[in-house]
Amino acid sequence: MSSISVIILTHNEEKHIGRCIASLLPFTKQIFIVDSFSTDQTVEIARAMGAVVVQNPWVNYATQFNYGIRHIPFQTTWLMRMDADEYVLPELATEINTRLTTLPDDVSGIYVKRRVMFMNRWMRHGDYYPIWLLRIWRSGQGICEESWMDEHIKLSTGRSIQFEHDLVDHNLNNLTWWTQKHNLYAIREVIDILNIRFNFDQSIRVEPKFFGTQEQRKRYLKQRYASLPLFTRPLLYFLYRYIVRLGVLDGRPGLMWHFLQGLWYRFLVDAKLYEVYHRVGTDKQAIIDFFRTEYGKDLQARQPGQH
Repeated sequence: MSSISVIILTHNEEKHIGRCIASLLPFTKQIFIVDSFSTDQTVEIARAMGAVVVQNPWVNYATQFNYGIRHIPFQTTWLMRMDADEYVLPELATEINTRLTTLPDDVSGIYVKRRVMFMNRWMRHGDYYPIWLLRIWRSGQGICEESWMDEHIKLSTGRSIQFEHDLVDHNLNNLTWWTQKHNLYAIREVIDILNIRFNFDQSIRVEPKFFGTQEQRKRYLKQRYASLPLFTRPLLYFLYRYIVRLGVLDGRPGLMWHFLQGLWYRFLVDAKLYEVYHRVGTDKQAIIDFFRTEYGKDLQARQPGQH
């Protein structure tokens, strides 16, 4: 087996965690779970399948994941990031086993493709596949960027390559859970957009670059998107995904996915952003006070691991 450890964050993931761990076992037994005090059977299932589980209070994704990196109990050459509702395809597991030990020393990161399943259908269009994510990196050479949304692994040295095969994001929860989750995501997205303008915490993030890696390009386009007029940009983005990028070919589940994730969610973000400006204007300190009072979020907090 390859010398690789996997870090997974969990909170009430009993529907997913067994499937996730089972997909990892063909290439590693070194599975480390940082759980934010689940109240279901997540911890029991994970431990029964051989994972090491610790519990740590939730602050945000980056803080929790970097806690996992700092406290990883395994001494392996490589680390891998997985979400509990994801699983590795057998082809990717084989690729990890066969290629990881053959890589030159100057390779410190590996991108893999993620395919998203919604209503049991693969979202292959609408600019949603392939999504390239840096998910495997050499121990000591990667950290999760401190961002409120769309956190990426940042390499400190070396170059990255791409593997051929996929992991799958397939959440089994119902649509009510999905909408509630995205309502909470919208708050973080608003903070992230405001951070582009106000730089609340002065964190070091992935460099925006159109001709860089996929996450650099995504960060660049997000900055351009943030400069477009409120309420107009969600419609433009949906039309781009559904018509220009052929999301229509994803069938009825695709219509739901691209409408909900590409229009409804983006409109909700704009509505919450409008509310901030309506309530407190564009004064930086007033915005900081608003989020502390309304949401209990400190936009200037220096999270563990930041410098």
